[in-house]
Amino acid sequence: MSAAPSSDLAGWRRAPFTGAGLTYDCFEKGAGPGVVLIPEIPGLTPEVVGFGDHLVDEGFTVVIPSPFGTPGRPETPGYVLGIVARLCVTKEFRCFAANAERPITRYLRAVATDLAARTPGPGVGVIGMCFSGGFALATAVEDVVTAPVLSQPSTPFAVTPRLRRDPGLSQAELEVVKERTRSDGLCLLGLRFSQDRMAPAERFATLRAQLGDALEVIELDSAPGNADGYSRSAHSVLTAEVREEPPNSAFAARNRTVEFLKNRLITTD
Repeated sequence: MSAAPSSDLAGWRRAPFTGAGLTYDCFEKGAGPGVVLIPEIPGLTPEVVGFGDHLVDEGFTVVIPSPFGTPGRPETPGYVLGIVARLCVTKEFRCFAANAERPITRYLRAVATDLAARTPGPGVGVIGMCFSGGFALATAVEDVVTAPVLSQPSTPFAVTPRLRRDPGLSQAELEVVKERTRSDGLCLLGLRFSQDRMAPAERFATLRAQLGDALEVIELDSAPGNADGYSRSAHSVLTAEVREEPPNSAFAARNRTVEFLKNRLITTD
């Protein structure tokens, strides 16, 4: 069986970036319109780098902030558990807070604003995945973010009915995003597996109700007996579950994500 695409950090430029009172290393590569790729738990794994390299190959300048984990370290169960334990008590992320603005999203807005100022196009894309999925939505309060992608958004952790319904940002932030969908034509892309309890259906129901037709949702079938053989625990749409040979539905979702970014970020005269 083929494996998910992966890569190492060779060729990526590493430098600290400070914004909103926070400083983290960021990795950058490529040329063209800008995309901020926010890692999933446990961090900047080889699979996340592999997705970043794919975006570079598709013609984007990609910046990957590294707010948690060890860049380049492969995922293991113990590594994941250690990162989760650390994130649960870190105030920048507010893992269990409903209707919350998270300090990390102010930092990510600064990263997006900086990238937009030095790359072509009408704005930048922001892709959040897993723990960071909803962070992409919160960055869209900034006008420079014109292509937000929410892949399996899992914050806040879905441990109560209220948190399962929570969209992952404050109501005030959500109202700004909703206004942008009306006044700016902002469109968003959301992705999840059908049986994924970490990115619950209730959260997507809230997002659909609030954002309407501005949100395109791709839901991949992970029910028992599904055509691609996903387990019921399938979670990482754009990284761990992608298979290129033969291509599966996660591969198609990755293609649609690239198409969405190009449609929103590349202007044609």
